[in-house]
Amino acid sequence: MTRERQLVRVTLDGALVNAILAAGKLAAGVFGRSSALVADAAHSLSDLATDAAVILFVRVSSRPPDEDHDFGHGKFETFATFLVSLALFAVAAGLLRDGALRILRAFREPGALPSPAPVAAAAAAASVVVKEMLYRATRRVGERLHAPSVVANAWHHRSDALSSVGALLGTGGAILLGPRAAVLDPLAGIAVAVLVGVSAWRLAGPAVGELLEKSLPKEVEDELTRLALADPAIRSTHALRTRRIGAGIAVEIHVRVDPATTVRDSHKTAHGVVDRIRSKFGTWAHVIVHVEPDGGRPTSPP
Repeated sequence: MTRERQLVRVTLDGALVNAILAAGKLAAGVFGRSSALVADAAHSLSDLATDAAVILFVRVSSRPPDEDHDFGHGKFETFATFLVSLALFAVAAGLLRDGALRILRAFREPGALPSPAPVAAAAAAASVVVKEMLYRATRRVGERLHAPSVVANAWHHRSDALSSVGALLGTGGAILLGPRAAVLDPLAGIAVAVLVGVSAWRLAGPAVGELLEKSLPKEVEDELTRLALADPAIRSTHALRTRRIGAGIAVEIHVRVDPATTVRDSHKTAHGVVDRIRSKFGTWAHVIVHVEPDGGRPTSPP
C-alpha cells in the first residue's frame, strides 16, 4: 500500500469514528442535560472538518514535482497542519466562551444549571476510550510515514479525548454531588479549552516555522555534516543550508576537496554525499552539493 493510501485510509477511519461519536455525544448531551458533552460533540464535528482537510492536502502533497512546484508539493501538508492548529484554536475559544457564560449564569441564577443525567457521563467515558485509541493509531501511522499533518490530526483526536475527560469529570461530579455542583460541568469545559489551546500552540509552532523557511534543528544539521565528512576525500564543509518540505528535507552544502581532484572524481564525491543523506533521511530529500578546492577562495551562496 502506498504512503498516500495509508495516510488517507487512517484519516478516513478517523472521520467515520468522529461522525459516529459526534452524533452519539450530541444526543447524549441534549437528553442528558450536559453542556460539556454538547461542547464535546462540537469538538468531534470539528474533527470531521480537519479530517477532510488532511485528506485533501495529503493527496496534493503526494504529487510529484511539476512545472509550478520544482521541489514537490510537501508544503501543502505543512499548510494542512497549520489549518488543523487553527481549527483547534477555534474549538478552544468556543469551549472557553461557552463555559464562562454558563458559570456566570450559575452565579447570577443559582440553581439555573440543570444536573446532567447518567447517560451523559456514560457517553463521555466511551468517547475517552475510543478517541484515545484513535489518537494512538493515527499518530503511529503519521510518525512512521513522516506525515506532520496526520500527526497533527492525531493530536486533534487526543484533544477530543481530553475534552471527553473534562466532560466526564464535570458530568460525573455534578451527578454525584447533586444540583449545587452543576457548575462543575462548565468548569470542566473551561479546563478542556485550555488543554486544547495548548495542543494547538504546540502544533502551530513547527508548522509556522517550516512555512517561514526555518532551518532544521542543530542536531540534524550536525548529522548532515557528519554524513558529508564520512568520505575521506572531503576535507571540510561549510555554507550548510537546510529547511523542511513537508515530510522531506532540503539541504545545500559546500564541501572542500584536494585541488587536484578531477571533475569525474568530484562528481562521484558529490553523489556519495547525496546518497548517504538520502539513505538516512529518505529518498524524497532534496540535496545540492557544491564541490570546491580546499585552500582556494571559498565560494558562498549569495
